[in-house]
Amino acid sequence: MKLDVIIPSYNEDGNIEIIHKELTKVLKDIKYTLIFVDDGSTDHTLAKLKDIYNKDKRHVRVLSFSRNFGKDAAIYAGMSVSNAEYTVVIDADMQQNPKYIIEMLEYIEKHPEYDQIAMVNNYENEKGSKRFLKRIFYKILNRLSEQKFVAGASDFRLFKKNVVKALVKIGEKNRFSKGLFAWVGFNTYYMSYEIDERYSGESKFKFRKQLSYALDGIVSFSTKPLKLATIIGSIISLIAFIYIIEILLETIIFGKDIPGYASIMCVVLLLGGIQLLVLGIIGEYIAKSYIEAKDRPVYVTKEVIGYDDDIL
Repeated sequence: MKLDVIIPSYNEDGNIEIIHKELTKVLKDIKYTLIFVDDGSTDHTLAKLKDIYNKDKRHVRVLSFSRNFGKDAAIYAGMSVSNAEYTVVIDADMQQNPKYIIEMLEYIEKHPEYDQIAMVNNYENEKGSKRFLKRIFYKILNRLSEQKFVAGASDFRLFKKNVVKALVKIGEKNRFSKGLFAWVGFNTYYMSYEIDERYSGESKFKFRKQLSYALDGIVSFSTKPLKLATIIGSIISLIAFIYIIEILLETIIFGKDIPGYASIMCVVLLLGGIQLLVLGIIGEYIAKSYIEAKDRPVYVTKEVIGYDDDIL
């Protein structure tokens, strides 16, 4: 097989048919398979995928989760069954135009030194606040992490078979795909692209989820917050020790009466806030370790369409 295209899909019943139509049109001259991963959709996405499969059994495969496990799990599931020379990950909402797949294929075949191609969005078509926050996130992530990330690099990517195999071997349960794509190494070419408008519906990746995803990325690929917590604790302890000596000297030697209610309250509140912050940072890492230790599967498959029953 020349190409496998993984399409994570969550409540995309308004887009699933058009993405299939466009992919079929774009890939007509290529031997390909479309791997739709239904991420526990609660609308008619799965029903439409079954209908698409019945009409196009030659090219369509469907994996359906028992519940919503997230896009990273869907990408992992698709890669687990992919066995083509090249694998592409693309969203189902039509914001990532399928025409770029041909550009990626043509480029990587002309430049065999590259192992994967990442499509990069410069955020020019996004609102100023979103663009600002995303750029800040990448700056913070690159400062904290030993692994470097290219700002705007998306999950819309093409991989050679050896890269896919390397990614599937990684057994992490908390999968931050962007980080894993960079962590495995290999030569990556970054190609710019423009995001189109959604064909139907609204984005499920709201600000709250984006914030949580950003935090996951920082915790997954950096231990510097823990080191920062240690440094802050050491500095505060040193300041407190110096302050205690000063109070003792003023009281014992000079007999100075220090009421200190306001200053004590300020110090208590400051130290209490810092302690909670440090405990929160430590808690994030402990929580990740706890989830990994339970060794639960990344996803649970409810239905497999187009593959043998034991494929997963």
